[in-house]
Amino acid sequence: MRQARQHAHQHAQTRTFERRRSLAHEAARLMVEGGIRDYHQAKLKAAQRLGIFDDASLPGNREIEDALREYQRLFQRDSALALRTRREAALRALEFFAGFEPRLVGPVLEGTADARTAVALHLHSDDPDAVHRYLDQHAIPAQSRTRRIRLDRERSDDVPVWVFSAEGLPFDLTVLPRDVLRQAPLSSIDEKPMRRASAAQLRQMVADEEIAGYEAGRD
Repeated sequence: MRQARQHAHQHAQTRTFERRRSLAHEAARLMVEGGIRDYHQAKLKAAQRLGIFDDASLPGNREIEDALREYQRLFQRDSALALRTRREAALRALEFFAGFEPRLVGPVLEGTADARTAVALHLHSDDPDAVHRYLDQHAIPAQSRTRRIRLDRERSDDVPVWVFSAEGLPFDLTVLPRDVLRQAPLSSIDEKPMRRASAAQLRQMVADEEIAGYEAGRD
């Protein structure tokens, strides 16, 4: 009897794992093909399509992000070029906005960017108008927005955002107070501090990936 219960439990766990994997891959497909940017929305739409509604089978956002990388690797050969193009543009932008101690964040850093993804930067200044003045000084037309950012588990704030196009690519600048440099805001994906990279860190990442790609090609 005990063995039967254990077997049933293992079977249920395996079935749940397979459902989570199926949902993660369907959500990733919807994000790529349907242009959905919100993980939660993609997850719910995938569950509706597959007829899976139990909470235990719903994948986490990181599982969807992993599935998104796999989908792009298998079915979107041009995604590698889009990612490389955006990382190179991000490096130039990080240098251009050096006075604001910029950091690259989001899909371009995480490796899930595609041809529709904006280069997302965090700029840091205690003067909320400084970035706008800097853009004006360099004749860069940009649109103003606001974004709700979770600074930590207790604090959220509406912060300025500037969006514009350069080099044929969309850019998204979030302006944060300088003290946020000490700890990154929380990610909407997993509610942990965002991964972010300075120009030096991104430059090293690009170099490491080029070396890895070269060595893989020799094998």
